[in-house]
Amino acid sequence: MSADAADPDRLDVLALAPHPDDLEIVCGGTLAKLVKQGYRVGIIDLTSGEPTPRGSEETRAREAEAARNILGVPFRKNLNLPNRILMDSAENRYAVATELRRYRPGVVICTSGRTPAASPDHHQAHMLLEAARFHAQLTKWNDRFGGTEPYRVPMLVYAPFPFDAEQRSYHGTFVIDISDTFEQKLAAIRCYQSQFDGERFDKVKHFITGYNIVQGGRCGFEYGEFFALPHPVGGSDLFSVVRGAKPSRSAVVLAEQAPR
Repeated sequence: MSADAADPDRLDVLALAPHPDDLEIVCGGTLAKLVKQGYRVGIIDLTSGEPTPRGSEETRAREAEAARNILGVPFRKNLNLPNRILMDSAENRYAVATELRRYRPGVVICTSGRTPAASPDHHQAHMLLEAARFHAQLTKWNDRFGGTEPYRVPMLVYAPFPFDAEQRSYHGTFVIDISDTFEQKLAAIRCYQSQFDGERFDKVKHFITGYNIVQGGRCGFEYGEFFALPHPVGGSDLFSVVRGAKPSRSAVVLAEQAPR
């Protein structure tokens, strides 16, 4: 279930986002759950998230490390790309693709969405991460990727920002039950006290709790996190696709009809 022991750098799941605290907000519960399920999980923050009115690079680094420990994720890295002016540029594509080639994840989770009321880095990171996935597989360009070998990421998963400005119709979506890791998620978000003081954290907690209740409730979970795919969900076994590998509660349980 976990990454190949013969390749210790290889990750099962690599999650990437523009700023420290983004992944905690959109999919922290799922990352914590993946670790508990035995998968080798890593986080890459594209920027330090600084400058901000209340933070510093040193403070944000300490907060990100504290959040990593709470989620139980064994690996976290910051690429130190420029915050506020993060762009989907060739140089940034090379930088991110090099990490994909180095850690060779089976699944890449990337934040997605356009957030004009928040940082434009969110939208740029979405485009950058999609492009870097493509660049990671390119041959005859190893000199642009630190001498690493080409690698095709098998699966790309979107973790949409809950405050995306657009109503999107994805080819495939699913919800992960985070009922058993929701408190871990909140505790990880609370680590970012430079961004969320007492009053601000209460607002974030209220919003995230409501959003995860709604997403989870659609599938019969107490709390859930929403994910999307750039393609339909596929499979060769209808029963397994519909029911999953393990039994799960349905949002609505229909009573059996009495015989007539």
